[in-house]
Order: sequence, then C-alpha cells, then structure tokens
Amino acid sequence: MLHTTTFAPLRHRVFAMLVVGSLLANLGNTVQSVGASWHLTQAGWPADVVALVQTAYNLPIMLLGLPAGAWSDMVDKRRMLLAALFGMLAVSLLLAVLVQMDAAGPVVVITLTALLACGVACFIPAAASAVNFAVPRGELAAAVALNILGFNVARSFGPALGGAITTLGGASAAFIVNALAYLLVILLLWRWHLPRAEAPVRRPIGPMMAEGLRFTFASPQLRVILLRAFTFTAAGAAPWAVMPLFASEVLGAGSFVYGLLLAALGVGAVIGAASATWFRSRFCAEVITRASGLIYGCGCVIVALEPGLPATLALLVMAGAGWVQALSGFAVAGQLWASRAIVGRITALVSGVTFGGIAVGSWGWGHFAEDFGITTAFMASGLCMIALPLLGLFLPLPAHAAPAET
Repeated sequence: MLHTTTFAPLRHRVFAMLVVGSLLANLGNTVQSVGASWHLTQAGWPADVVALVQTAYNLPIMLLGLPAGAWSDMVDKRRMLLAALFGMLAVSLLLAVLVQMDAAGPVVVITLTALLACGVACFIPAAASAVNFAVPRGELAAAVALNILGFNVARSFGPALGGAITTLGGASAAFIVNALAYLLVILLLWRWHLPRAEAPVRRPIGPMMAEGLRFTFASPQLRVILLRAFTFTAAGAAPWAVMPLFASEVLGAGSFVYGLLLAALGVGAVIGAASATWFRSRFCAEVITRASGLIYGCGCVIVALEPGLPATLALLVMAGAGWVQALSGFAVAGQLWASRAIVGRITALVSGVTFGGIAVGSWGWGHFAEDFGITTAFMASGLCMIALPLLGLFLPLPAHAAPAET
C-alpha cells in the first residue's frame, strides 16, 4: 500500500517543499563545515582546536534547543524558518569576507560557526515540527524518516562537494556556496504556507519551556530516549571531530579526500535512513539501536587499523548506516511520544541532546586525539560504541508504538 511506503509522504506538496528546503539548507551547512574544518587544518592548528569546529556547531543547538522548540510552538513556523535562514546567510557571507581578508583565525572561525549554529538551532525544530502538520498522523513516522533521509543525502554529497570547492576556491568559496544554498531555500519558502490546525500559542516563553520540561521528565519513555541519544552520539563523535586530521596526518591527503571520507559516512547514512522505516516495521527500537552501535563501533575500530583508502571508505559507509539508523530512531521516537501541542519543544529537546552529545564528545575526543593520536581516538571511540549496547540491558528504548494523540 502506498501509505505504508517510505516515500508516500512526498505526495503532500507542503511536505515535499519542506524536504527540498531542508535538503538544500543542510547541503550548505555541510559544505560550510568542511570549509571551516579544513581552513584550520591547513593553517596547522592541533587536533583539539580543529575538533572545536564540531563543538561550536553542535553546542548551540543543544543549549538553544528548548527555547527554539518553545518558540516554534508559539510563532508561525514559516516566519521562524525565514528568520533563521536570513541570519545564517549573513554569517556565511561574513565568514567568506574574513577568510578572503586573511582575518579568520581559529577564534573568528569558531565564533562565527557558533553563531551560524544558533540559526540552525532555530531552523531544526521549526522544520521538524512543521512535518507534524504537513502529513497525516498515520504517515508521521515515514515522514520523519524521509526528512532525516534528506538530511543525510546532503551529508553524502555535501562533503565531497565541499572538499572539491575548498580545493578549487579555498574556504571562502565554501562559505559563499553555503550562502547561495540558504538564498535558494529563502526563495523556495517565501510564498510557502503551512496548514495549521490551530493558531500559534501566545504565551511567555518561560512557561512554554517549563511545560516541555515537565512533560519530558514525567515521561519515562522520553527520559530514556534522551539519555540513549546523548550517550550514543557522545561515544561516537570522534570520527566526526578529527576526520580532517585523519585525512591530513594519517592518510597524507588533501581536502578532497577529507570530503570523500565524510561523503562515505554520508552515503552510509542515506542507506541507513532509507531503510529505517523497513527495519522499524520488523524489529524493536532497542534491537535496532544495539545493532547500530555495534556496526558503527566495528567500522571505527577497523578504520583505526589503517586498512587503506578504499577499505576505509567502505567501512565508513557501513559505519554511517549504523549511525543514522540509531539517530533516526531517536528522532522518530521523540515525535511519536509527543502530542502536537508540544511537538516543537520535544523535537528540539531530542535534537538538542543529540547534537549536545556530538558537541561534548567532539571536545573530549579532540583532547584525547591530541594526547594519544588520531587513530587511537578512532579505536577508543569504536570500542565505546561496541560496549554501549550494554546500557540497553538496564534502560531499554520504548517500543515504536506511541500514546494516543492528545
């Protein structure tokens, strides 16, 4: 039946436009991230400094997740998306100008990356909660998985594209391409209108945030989802944090190979996201998450043994598939265990904790890599992921079934 397939939600025009817009924005974000990380790597900065690019990108998403989620439940989501996009556009252009002026040291790059992430923090809950209103409730799980698939399509093509752009035109070219991607999304959403079941809530943001926190802490299912999402991403953050140094110091390659390494993770992520609905229909959330951690961990451990570039790319495809199977599950579970009235806040909390795990993990693994080496960080991160499924023996993820809509 069409309504049970992964791509069925695309028949809804509003949802299709939302997916395209998110894909373009995430493509730009990925190109920008490659440019920023490689700019610092090429300048000779150590692993703990380069890893801070990932921390700067992910930490604001964690810190602003709940306020942004509350805001998305209070205002018109289209306006919130456009405001975030205009802000990110301005930051990208400023980065490009400062790099061209040779005035973009690590403090500038990391600070502006954090500012750009503030816009991303607002974009994520607005786009994710809009999905809840763009498709029928019965197609929500497939729609969320498809939205994540779009994100990972960007993660597949973006790194290689970013590496090629950085090689040809430098980091400033990557930032300009990012700005152009935002501009395209702004044009796409300018006349876009989301059908709403009710008017935006007009309440102070403090009580709105408190309501989201009370709902979360009162729900044992959501508490487990948040804890498992944080531990999963914190333990597995090493490859994302030190990949430019792995390309430069371990493989002795340039920015294009760095882009290929991230692209391999992205291709695996697309495979994981595209198959997520199929797996959820056959296996429980806990089984999927345990298997995903084992697959990702084994891939990292073998990559640490330096098997050569072709084998490394194949292993990273496998690891990326495992990574996104789990992250897709966390995102879907968060939306299914939330009512529509607070979906923006719950989505933002799950997203914030997930990105927060990457931020904290990137900072920690960056220091670990500086002290013990890049491949040792890969190895240790992989071993942590292999051991992590033991947590599921005490705190298993809730089943896919969700409570009735309230």
